[in-house]
Amino acid sequence: MLRTLTTLLGALFVLQGIGWLVVPGRAAGGLGMPLLDGLGRSTQIGDFGAFFLVAGATMVLGARWQERVLLHVAAALLGCAALGRLVAWAAHGADLAWLFIAVELAVTALLLRTARSTP
Repeated sequence: MLRTLTTLLGALFVLQGIGWLVVPGRAAGGLGMPLLDGLGRSTQIGDFGAFFLVAGATMVLGARWQERVLLHVAAALLGCAALGRLVAWAAHGADLAWLFIAVELAVTALLLRTARSTP
C-alpha cells in the first residue's frame, strides 16, 4: 500500500515537473506565484521543473525498485523545501505557506515510512 501511494504521488510530481516545461504559467499559478520574465523565468522553469521531475522520479523509481536511497533523496528535497519556506517566513518576510509546508512534511513522512518498510 505504501509503495503504491508513493508511486502515485511521484507520478503527480513528475506531471507537475512536465507542467513547468510545457505550461509554466499554469504551474506557477498553482504555486501562488506569477510567471516571471527574463532570467527569472528561466530560473523558475529550470529550477522548479528540475525539483519536481527529480523528486517525482526518485519517488516512483524508489518505490518500484525498492531502493531506500532514492526515497531518501525525495524526502530530503521535500524536507528542505519545507525548511526553506519556514526560513522565508521567519527571516525574510514571506507569508507563512502552512498548507504547502504541511503537504511537504506529510509526503516526507510518507517517503521515510515507505523507505523504512522497504526490504
